[in-house]
Amino acid sequence: MTIDLVFITYNRLEYTKLALASVLADPEENFSLTIWDNASTDGTVEYLKNNTSDNRIVDVIFSKENIGQIEAVNQIWSKSKTDLLGKLDNDCIVTPGWTRKLSEAHKDIHNLGVVACWHFPKEDFNENAVKKAGKLQQFNRHQIMRHPWTCGTGFLVKRETYERFGPIQGNVTTNFWLKIASSGYINGFYYPLICQEHMDDPKSSHSILKDDESIGRMQNITSCLREHNVKNMQDRWRIRETILDHLNNGPWEAKYYMGWRRKVRLAKKLILNISKPGH
Repeated sequence: MTIDLVFITYNRLEYTKLALASVLADPEENFSLTIWDNASTDGTVEYLKNNTSDNRIVDVIFSKENIGQIEAVNQIWSKSKTDLLGKLDNDCIVTPGWTRKLSEAHKDIHNLGVVACWHFPKEDFNENAVKKAGKLQQFNRHQIMRHPWTCGTGFLVKRETYERFGPIQGNVTTNFWLKIASSGYINGFYYPLICQEHMDDPKSSHSILKDDESIGRMQNITSCLREHNVKNMQDRWRIRETILDHLNNGPWEAKYYMGWRRKVRLAKKLILNISKPGH
């Protein structure tokens, strides 16, 4: 299956060097890559002009303003004629061969919506909890750790699915994934896990978010900080724990993350936490 990938950059040159190198180190030839820079000012533009000779790179776009990730993705995807679409951020190091495995799953599973690489360290994956929640599901010869939303990078979605539900609205992909999942599509993470290293994760050795000062400095650059209103390292670890709790323990059905069911579920969780010893 043919694949169009969009690689988004905005400053953080040290991340871009590692992330782009991991994409291009992949021996696979089954994808084309468009690089979109959102008006970087830290040397990223000059770096890309001198390091994008790989024949899988079909275009490098230097936007004159930062239009955000979603608008860039919509512009590229809306013109695509390939079977599959994917997005890569400049803060994730991918595992070689990830596109082949995910594209094979899409070929074999007609109603596969969004399937992604795992974006936390492997030790943060709680296999027992996932199995208990009934989220590890078999589809033909593939297993998917089913969850209605995934990360916003290192994933593939069918072009026809994007055309049916798109374009993506807002600043993040989560609501778009929920829309797809609530219509009966299978979203989740491929299993056995295909990992990508999220360099903004505080556990990453490459992370530039090491303390409150660096978090404050990167507020206007790092989208995950803005999305979750992260002001300090305590916030960062708390949000991380919440996301992992959803992924490992939460239900796979989209309805539990939408509307009144979401409110009821959060209220029950709050009551349980308050009732724990020490609260």
